[in-house]
Amino acid sequence: MDLEKRLHAFANLGSALRDAFGDEEGSRFPEDAMVKIEALKAEAVSARDYNAWFDEKMVCHALLALGESLREEKLRKWVSAYPMDSVSAKKTVGVVMAGNVPAVGFHDFLSVLMSGNKILARLSSDDSKLLPALANLLVSLKPEFEPYIIFTEGRLQNFDAVIATGSNNTSRYFEYYFGKYPNIIRKNRNGIAVLTGNESHEELEALANDIFLYFGLGCRNVSKIFLPKDYDFEPLLKVLEKRSEISQHYKYFNNYEYNKAIYLINGRQHFDTGNLLLVEDEQISSPVGVLYYEYYTSENILRNSLIGRSDQIQCVMSQATFLPKVIQLGGSQRPELWDYADGVDTMKFLINL
Repeated sequence: MDLEKRLHAFANLGSALRDAFGDEEGSRFPEDAMVKIEALKAEAVSARDYNAWFDEKMVCHALLALGESLREEKLRKWVSAYPMDSVSAKKTVGVVMAGNVPAVGFHDFLSVLMSGNKILARLSSDDSKLLPALANLLVSLKPEFEPYIIFTEGRLQNFDAVIATGSNNTSRYFEYYFGKYPNIIRKNRNGIAVLTGNESHEELEALANDIFLYFGLGCRNVSKIFLPKDYDFEPLLKVLEKRSEISQHYKYFNNYEYNKAIYLINGRQHFDTGNLLLVEDEQISSPVGVLYYEYYTSENILRNSLIGRSDQIQCVMSQATFLPKVIQLGGSQRPELWDYADGVDTMKFLINL
């Protein structure tokens, strides 16, 4: 299957996702694809039965975001940066997928197949249904993909290269078992935001999305904010307080209540919006229900500090002009196809196998 066919297949998948989970209508799909679309919709509804964090609204948001990323012009822009015709032999790429947010392993799935290779995917038990449903829909749109896709629940075997995503602890396990193969091994990272104090109400609302979407479990979620000295918290706290619906989710609220009790017992100073605790801390990664903050006194010092901690940071959200490679507030969970996790070019890795 040549690149053009692969590209059209994923563009059609994107159209199907936008039709199913967004406002786009009018696309025509084969009868088998319509059945698979309905099956994917059913998985979006039932996902919370095996993972309580997979709220239906969050799952639908994730699938629609995938659909938006799979627009044909974006796919063409993405692959145009690579010598795709240089892929000489099909390789089997083992992919160990995370399960912290819905369909989080899709970009690896897309990259392996778009590069012309075969995928052998070991799914997380926390997200074991959505990607197979997406794969079934893709195959219904382009049956030639079927022999290129294998899912397994056991140990990966008979592969040529590995992409593995996990925690800092599991990364040591991955390095031990997969170190002799060409590999990409990802560790813990988090999103951060740098505020100047001049953000508009709309920009603070956008920041709230970066914090609360997927209950803060994603590696691109903002887990910490950097603030200028004498920052006025009141506008931000008012915006965060309005997101009261997140407290209706029992697992999130239990985490919030637990951390609140710890801070109260220890007498640790914090802001409490009723759904989020803001705590001054130098760490990047915060617990669920907690947002860390840290003050900065100099733009240059902050910039150098972030460079020094780049291995902990997935993305930087900011309207500030003194920082390079920032994403506008509100865009953390809408990465482009070329926004690679951990800054490692997955496609370059794949086509050079």
